[in-house]
Amino acid sequence: MTDELPLPWADIRLWEIGMLQQSTGSGLEHWLARIGELAPPDVPALRDWLTIEGVSGYPRALLVHETFGYPDSTVRAADELIDAQYADRPTLRPILDAVLLYAGDLEDVSIQTRTTHVALTGPIRTFAVVQPSTTHRVDLGLRIEMPPDAPNTRLRPASHLGADFPARIALTSTGEVDSEVAAWLKYAYDSTN
Repeated sequence: MTDELPLPWADIRLWEIGMLQQSTGSGLEHWLARIGELAPPDVPALRDWLTIEGVSGYPRALLVHETFGYPDSTVRAADELIDAQYADRPTLRPILDAVLLYAGDLEDVSIQTRTTHVALTGPIRTFAVVQPSTTHRVDLGLRIEMPPDAPNTRLRPASHLGADFPARIALTSTGEVDSEVAAWLKYAYDSTN
């Protein structure tokens, strides 16, 4: 188990810079100079160009943010973002904490706080998100394909967590954060990292 705190955005930025260097062989300054020469008119134009250049995922997001500005969630402290997510549903906050304890059993997991959810990221990519979806439910979204036949599980299809997280487990109490949740977290981690 872990009591690791969510990463501050400054650390996430450094991690993304490392990913950019690793995936492209060139650092942030190189790419910002090329983008400066290109002078893209807007975010879609920059994304399209970066895709053509073979830059995707977190490195592409980094370059878009470096060029057009970071979202509000990057300048707010992780605790402040989490407090805001659970402000009108404080009884659900322990569910997040319980999921984070299980995630801490996996190797090299970082906790990245966003405005609406907490992302669990392994060495390569985000494998799960924890989102307070209603005032009575937290959804654990998983980056896995829904098994065609899963009758003995709480795993359900998800559409509201984004295309990257097609499966979810609905959680309404800490007692539901159990060995099944731990097993699905590990499966999602192993499948994406």
